[in-house]
Formats: sequence, structure tokens, C-alpha cells
Amino acid sequence: MSSARRRPLYTEERVRALFNRMRSDLAAQHFAHLCELADLRKEVDAMRAELATLRELYRERSIQRARAAERDFSMPLQ
Repeated sequence: MSSARRRPLYTEERVRALFNRMRSDLAAQHFAHLCELADLRKEVDAMRAELATLRELYRERSIQRARAAERDFSMPLQ
């Protein structure tokens, strides 16, 4: 074997550059995930509002049906 020192595969500068690039990529990915999460929350809020509206409509419809129904006085109340 030769007593000469081997040249390092990665220099400190190159390793730091790789870590900085990875950190930058992770920050960009995190931001994209936060944006997607915000969009999904808006969509869920809109769906909740629509569901509340539909529930109110069904409630009103049930009340109107109950008012319009004629009661058979020979049947006991339940």
C-alpha cells in the first residue's frame, strides 16, 4: 500500500453546500404542504357551510310536512 494520503471524496465545502441545498428543498416542500393544507381547510369549511345549509333545509321541510300532515285521532301519539 502506498503511504500517500487519499484525497477525500467530499470536501467540507461540498458537504455544506449539499446540506444547504437539502435544507432549501425541505423548506420549499414544507411551504407547498402548508399551501395545500390551507386550500384543503378552505374546501372543508365550504363543505361544512353547505352541510349546515342542507340540514337547515331538511329541518324546514320536516317542519312543513309535520304541519301539513293531518292527524288521525284514533292513533295514539308516539
